[in-house]
Amino acid sequence: MMVTMKRHRFYASSLLLGLLLALCGCNRAGPGGKSGLMTRPGRLARRGRLIARTYNSGFELAHDTYNGMGAGSDGRIYYVLSSESFETGAKMYCYDPAADGIRHLGDLTEACGEKGLKAIAQGKSHVNFVECEGKLYFATHVGYYTLVDGMEKIGVPPAGYKPYPGGHFLAYDMGTGKFHDLAKAPHGEGILSMAMDTRRGRLYGLTWPTGRFILYDLAGKNLKDFGPTSKEGENGKGENYRTLCRSLVVDPQDGSVYFTTGDGAILRYRYDSDSIEVVEGEDMKKDYFGLYDPTSPGHMGYNWRQTIWCERERAVYGVHGNSGYLFRFDPRVPRVDVLERITSLPSKRSGMYDQFSYGYLGFTISPDGRTLYYLTGGPVYVDGKRVVGKSKTAMGESKGIENLHLITYDIPTGKYTDHGPIFYADGQRPAYVNSIAVGKDGTVYTLARITQSGRTRTDLISIPGPFKTK
Repeated sequence: MMVTMKRHRFYASSLLLGLLLALCGCNRAGPGGKSGLMTRPGRLARRGRLIARTYNSGFELAHDTYNGMGAGSDGRIYYVLSSESFETGAKMYCYDPAADGIRHLGDLTEACGEKGLKAIAQGKSHVNFVECEGKLYFATHVGYYTLVDGMEKIGVPPAGYKPYPGGHFLAYDMGTGKFHDLAKAPHGEGILSMAMDTRRGRLYGLTWPTGRFILYDLAGKNLKDFGPTSKEGENGKGENYRTLCRSLVVDPQDGSVYFTTGDGAILRYRYDSDSIEVVEGEDMKKDYFGLYDPTSPGHMGYNWRQTIWCERERAVYGVHGNSGYLFRFDPRVPRVDVLERITSLPSKRSGMYDQFSYGYLGFTISPDGRTLYYLTGGPVYVDGKRVVGKSKTAMGESKGIENLHLITYDIPTGKYTDHGPIFYADGQRPAYVNSIAVGKDGTVYTLARITQSGRTRTDLISIPGPFKTK
């Protein structure tokens, strides 16, 4: 057993380096977060490539962020940069497109009231922001791990430090700039997944590593723990191991909350009875999704990966992570319809799964409720041969080099569009992309690894839109 950090991977510039630099110029932002020149797709986009703009938020320790983003009604893009350090917490920022500037909003450990506690820091936010009445609601998670048999476990505290205290539900007031600490998860666990019922003022979460379902009621200011929902979750071994669901979705009509298990069951929290039940007559165990042993790590099993609520259809749209299939779940029937494999075109042609072992979280819907946006992987070919990564892994990670693609899917017409691979102006590939937010002008934002001057960090990038699907 050893404490470890994931190693940064460095990606060589592509053969198009000179062309990219000539056409798009160099784009850097200073340590204070003020942006430089904005690169646009231009002729490269018409040739099937998109050029992403990179930003520098000034956090050198920033590591991979999963979800951790949101587009505010004020037009700003809010995001969290994670940390693997046991003593330095994750940091929250906002980017204002109108002013073209980045502002540091706070440290998550301090926001949780744990500054000076000398406990393992609040290293992540693993959930997306949900806006309600001028506040952004979200949750914190552990970012410091111990590897046991190739799997990540909550980090053993170094000498002089206390164990991880547990994740918190937080609110950030966009008007005052203040954080509000709402509640802490039980048993020192992080909060892995979260959804909010904005009509009824409730926050829901799944904890990691054991998968306890929790709810926090804003009016009553009380937290309720329903206990484990999927065996012993990612803390179990053998028959008791299950990969946990990364996405909860609320039906605003009746207050139900839906999520899945690695065995393929769809679970429903019922607001009317304050209880959890298995949805009878439908599940996620589809032949098209593949065959999985839910007791083994390194994949999501039959869990859905990322989901959104489509209000115009009163239905759930989601992606099964490993296979990349888009599906629609109508909870009133109940019925799951498998619609389209929305992996990249090169992935479709290869017939193979993509490199990220859990699939991709960068999946969202446009403000008008009709267009799905998806950031996904695509194979890299050298001399006509596909570059093959690791054959297996015991955790969520990229098993090899890949291109990042932007996919849109128009719900009313069913039109799928692969807008092409995404590169930086210097030819690098964005890597470890598992987040997304869409700005009011159609620009797509995400968090990705960036290498500059021999150092790699995770930071904000943008792909200029809008991206037409009609």
